Amino acid sequence: HGPEYRRQWRKLHIGIDAKTLQIRAVQLTTNNVSDSQVLGDLLNQIPQDEQIDSVYTDGAYDTKQCRQVIADRQAHAVIPPRKNAKPWKDTKSSSLERNELLRTVKRLGRTLWKKWSGYHRRSLVETKMHCIKLLGDKLSARSFQSQVNEIHTRVAVLNRFTELGRPLTQ
Repeated sequence: HGPEYRRQWRKLHIGIDAKTLQIRAVQLTTNNVSDSQVLGDLLNQIPQDEQIDSVYTDGAYDTKQCRQVIADRQAHAVIPPRKNAKPWKDTKSSSLERNELLRTVKRLGRTLWKKWSGYHRRSLVETKMHCIKLLGDKLSARSFQSQVNEIHTRVAVLNRFTELGRPLTQ
């Protein structure tokens, strides 16, 4: 998630491809929508026939619903458990996997787990969000739909910049 366009009370959520650094999913929401509520919508923007290897998110997405939508796409969830996390009691595979993660984080410590899991890749999203902010921290459009269009335009510009700036290796 990213900049809150304070005048309009909006939050921007993005998903990027870690290999190409292209923004692949965008969702602008009102401020009262939690981060975890948008994950399914973000993942649905990626065509179903396209393989998603891993989904890296922050602890706000440590919910059964988020882990389930990631599992539904046959992707690996890389989500740190919340600081006060307790084991989940159900026996769904996504819950058992999360409980194992909880034990691992307690055993290794959060810092070592982040290093071991590749969690640092999530910083690519933070960097891309910073780029969006460089195009302006406020939206000029007034209506919600116009703001959505404005965000999509910014994303298209950034994706083109990213494409032009990547070295072509053969």
